[in-house]
Amino acid sequence: MTDARPLLTIEDMRIHYDSVRGAYKVVDGVDIEVHRNEIFGLAGESGCGKSTLVEGILRLIEPPGHIRSGTALFRPFPEDPERSLDLVQLDYHEMREIRWKHLSYIPQGSMNSLNPVMRIRDQMTDVVMHHEPGGQNEINRNIAAALEMVGLPESLGTLYPHELSGGMKQRVCIAMSMLLQPALVVADEPTTALDVNVQRAVLETIAHLRDQMGAAVVFVSHDLAVHAELVDRMAIMYAGVVMELGTVYEIFDNPQHPYTKRLIHSIPALGGPRERLESIPGMAPSPLAWPEGCRFHPRCPDAVPACSSTTPRTIELDTGRKVTCHLFDPDIDLEQGSA
Repeated sequence: MTDARPLLTIEDMRIHYDSVRGAYKVVDGVDIEVHRNEIFGLAGESGCGKSTLVEGILRLIEPPGHIRSGTALFRPFPEDPERSLDLVQLDYHEMREIRWKHLSYIPQGSMNSLNPVMRIRDQMTDVVMHHEPGGQNEINRNIAAALEMVGLPESLGTLYPHELSGGMKQRVCIAMSMLLQPALVVADEPTTALDVNVQRAVLETIAHLRDQMGAAVVFVSHDLAVHAELVDRMAIMYAGVVMELGTVYEIFDNPQHPYTKRLIHSIPALGGPRERLESIPGMAPSPLAWPEGCRFHPRCPDAVPACSSTTPRTIELDTGRKVTCHLFDPDIDLEQGSA
């Protein structure tokens, strides 16, 4: 029987960065679920906390940053569906055993993620040898298969990173993430700084992770057009919290949160009548001092009195369809404020 529970359940995740001016609350209470065999998107403006969230899941946050609170229950063991791991509670050595084998990472900066003095094959061999030591011939076959899956020849393994283009480096990082067939792959802005043709190839490769290997993917990008092309479900983040969550069709065809609506209306359309694009007025707030109430209310044309004083609840509109907005809360008096 297929395990119906989420592969990853994140609850009340809070990641802060301490400074002499106070705590920068970059991620400040995020709840999401990632299901098996799906591509889950995280979208939002730069600085909303999406990359910090996935770095927290991977335990890559370093001082002065720290995970203030929260859980991240990970269930990568199909042979033992009752077993789960809280990624937040694992120590350094336990986390090293999980990375690459069960939870892998496609970094944002592929240009700087590969060791410049090691050949590609040697770097990929290190990943395998740490978790599944074996004969070199078998390892070479696995490396060749991973490179082939991302459209690269086996001979590329003899090259150094400086001999590859940016798109080839990115696909090498994707191949490394696939080597041990993990249950979950985190892709953090994998198409940044790539031309549109290479972007297309990278997105197709990431889709193959789910279609051919059965892996779930958490895909981080500020580019909503890329999300529309690739993901199954997505969360819209703003100021450290999730504003709206639903399937990609629900988000794009029927956005509910005022922030989501304005994000989507700011995307230029290829066809249809020519219309002036709508921008979102103002600037995103500082994580050092989030606004009281709804964090979007200083920029929201639909704000009601309660928005400036009361933190909105997350309302489930339908199964799996959620929005964090007073406009959908039956307990809020939209004219006067809280009930």
